[in-house]
Amino acid sequence: MNLLIIRLIIFAVLFFAGLKLYRMYREWKLDREELLESDDARQEGGQMVRCSWCKVHVPESDALRDQGEWFCSSAHLDRYIQEQQEERPEEKE
Repeated sequence: MNLLIIRLIIFAVLFFAGLKLYRMYREWKLDREELLESDDARQEGGQMVRCSWCKVHVPESDALRDQGEWFCSSAHLDRYIQEQQEERPEEKE
């Protein structure tokens, strides 16, 4: 009878140890998948380009391009164009 109880206790300990190891593996795997997904999300943005107005770097997919220049927003594109138009009359004089 004592041998049966000892075997039952050993089986229970091994079962719970295996269950604990499985849960740890599953958590590690989920963390790894999240890390890989976040890396993929960062790479989706593509190459970083610098705004010609404010010099801030933004992903190429989010940037606007005009006349070979990159801009982080349409407001900065408009300001840059306005500045260029203001400089041109001064050059002609």
